[in-house]
Amino acid sequence: MSIIAESLGRIKPSVTIAVTTKAAELKAAGRDVIGLGAGEPDFDTPDNIKEAAIRAINEGKTKYTAVDGIPELKKAICEKFKRDNGLDYEPSQVTVGTGGKQIIYNALVATLNPGDEVLIPAPYWVSYPDMVLLGGGEPVFVPTTAATGFKMQPADLEAAITPKTKWLIFNSPSNPSGAGYSHDELKALTDVLLRHPQVWILTDDMYEHLVYGDFKFATPAEVEPKLYDRTLTMNGVSKSYAMTGWRIGYGAGPVELIKAMAKVQSQSTSNPCSISQYAAVEALNGPQDFIDERAKVFEERRDLVVSMLNQAKGLSCPMPEGAFYVYPSCEGCIGKKTPDGKVIENDFDFVSALLETEGVAVVHGEAFGLSPHFRVSYATSTEALTEACERIQRFCSSLS
Repeated sequence: MSIIAESLGRIKPSVTIAVTTKAAELKAAGRDVIGLGAGEPDFDTPDNIKEAAIRAINEGKTKYTAVDGIPELKKAICEKFKRDNGLDYEPSQVTVGTGGKQIIYNALVATLNPGDEVLIPAPYWVSYPDMVLLGGGEPVFVPTTAATGFKMQPADLEAAITPKTKWLIFNSPSNPSGAGYSHDELKALTDVLLRHPQVWILTDDMYEHLVYGDFKFATPAEVEPKLYDRTLTMNGVSKSYAMTGWRIGYGAGPVELIKAMAKVQSQSTSNPCSISQYAAVEALNGPQDFIDERAKVFEERRDLVVSMLNQAKGLSCPMPEGAFYVYPSCEGCIGKKTPDGKVIENDFDFVSALLETEGVAVVHGEAFGLSPHFRVSYATSTEALTEACERIQRFCSSLS
């Protein structure tokens, strides 16, 4: 009899973390590797936020806090939702967790029963399906295409909904594609959801402030207020504030749901790090101007990477609206051979050969539920991105 629970057999480790780990191992072994797998800003946490954390330490704010967030942070989150999204929440409707991932996990564990279905547009963040499976539900994938900008179409959403559908997990801008839904595109989807009152909406807005050009961010409960009472709006400080390691995510929704999520958290991790919570208060309440400044840098990197990848033989890279990822197709490379005679049969073969021959680490599209693609994170220096794209071009040209 195995000590390992059968439920763990339904899931797999995070592929994006595995790629980052593999790249780090190769670097440690002396290989010249450029890692484009991690979804982590290369900018440092702003000084005012770090100083708030130091101040909290010096003031002795190092004890247990309320399970799902200190009052000061919940207040700041309510003000953020009002300021940025036009959404009115009370502190009792807010929960704070150890990163956005815990918010999603708590919600699914607190609400899913065996047989409940959760709709997930593909391509998707690698953790969504496995969290659904751990929660006892069944992930149901709604495919998208490059032709529609990797955006779920209303007819496809309608067709995927069944009496068993409990949640739709919605991520805009998207990891891995960077696709962002406009207000009108969101309205078309919320019109579908209004016809199916059993479906709740879990919105992952983590890349809200990383949008480019004329694109304007919107979130479902903002677009369709009638969905407010069955929407969990999730966000966090990881990406916009370069605070990935601080591990603070938050969500807002109906009180009954928030209480159930707090119950899950009370018997798992308990409160998020007290120091990180006080730092997050400063992040949300403090100066915000650096966000747009950094977004402009990301936009320049996006334009560079899209241009260079589209010059690579056999690749096609759409221009995304936000986040810091691109999701190019490598369909033109499938069936070709590497110089040492290996056949590229799928996107996993493509990224494996790319890492082996050119030392560029990216993530294969199968991990995100849509092939033949691969994900590139451009959250690194322009110099590294230029060198990486030149290597990708060279690799693609070497295939025959």
